[in-house]
Amino acid sequence: MGAWFCALTCPTPPSQMFEPKSCTYTYLLGDRESREAILIDPVLETAPRDAQLVKELGLRLLYAGQCGGRTPGFEGRGGWGLGILRPFCVFLDLALLSLPVNTHCHADHITGSGVLRSLLPGCQSVISRLSGAQADLHIEDGDSIHFGRFALETRASPGHTPGCVTFVLNDHSMAFTGDALLIRGCGRTDFQQGCAKTLYHSVHEKIFTLPGDCLIYPAHDYHGLTVSTVEEERTLNPRLTLSCEEFVKVMDNLNLPKPQQIDFAVPANMRCGIQTPPS
Repeated sequence: MGAWFCALTCPTPPSQMFEPKSCTYTYLLGDRESREAILIDPVLETAPRDAQLVKELGLRLLYAGQCGGRTPGFEGRGGWGLGILRPFCVFLDLALLSLPVNTHCHADHITGSGVLRSLLPGCQSVISRLSGAQADLHIEDGDSIHFGRFALETRASPGHTPGCVTFVLNDHSMAFTGDALLIRGCGRTDFQQGCAKTLYHSVHEKIFTLPGDCLIYPAHDYHGLTVSTVEEERTLNPRLTLSCEEFVKVMDNLNLPKPQQIDFAVPANMRCGIQTPPS
C-alpha cells in the first residue's frame, strides 16, 4: 500500500480511496497528536472499508459528510508539517477523532455518513446548510472544521448544486473541490438547481484565487487522474479558461444522460448521515 509517511514536499501527490461504480474519491485527513480525523465524501458501499482504515490507524473520526466545523472561523496559516500517511488517505501529521463531511448532496451515489455514524460511534455527519439536507452539523461559507492542530476552511462554491462547498486546508496547500472543479473539467449544471454562470464565478472567485501550487483534489475522476493544481486548472482546464458566456453555452449543450442512481441517491442524501444503515 505504499510508504506510511511522506513529507509534504514529497514529489508524488497522495492517492485517494476510490469507489469504482461512481468514480468517487474519499479522503481521510487527521492530526497525529490528537488522533482526530475527518473523512471527506464517504460512499455507502465503501463505508466499512473506511471505518476499518480509521480503526487500523488508531484514529477517532469526528465528522463524515459535507465538511463543517465545530468552531466557526478560520485558523491562521501555520508551519504544521502536513504529511501523507499512505496512498488512499491524506493525513496531516495524523490524529484519533474522525468526522465524515460531504462537499454536497451527491446524485451519483449514496453518502456513507449514516453507516459511519453506526460503525464509528461519536462521529457526526456534516453538510452545507444550503444543501437543504439533514445532518448532525450544518456549515456555511467561512466556517472551519477543526481537527487537532489543523482546520479546513469552508468556501461556498455553488453552481453544480446550490449547496456545494470546497474545503481548503488552513495553510492553503490543498483544496478538496467536490464536483465544482474536476481535473480538466467541472461538475454538470443541468439538474439539482444547477447554474452554469454561478459555477463559473464560484470556481474563479473561490478556487482560482488560491496559490497556484495549491493541490486540487476532486470528488470524482473518470480518466484515472488523481490530483491537479490551481495553476494547472487556471491555465489548462478546457471549460474554465473560456469566457463566462462561452462556458455557459458549453454547459447548456452537454446533453449528458441522467445519473443512474439519482432517483434514489438524492432522496437518501437529503437525509445525509441520518438514513438508516442497510441491514
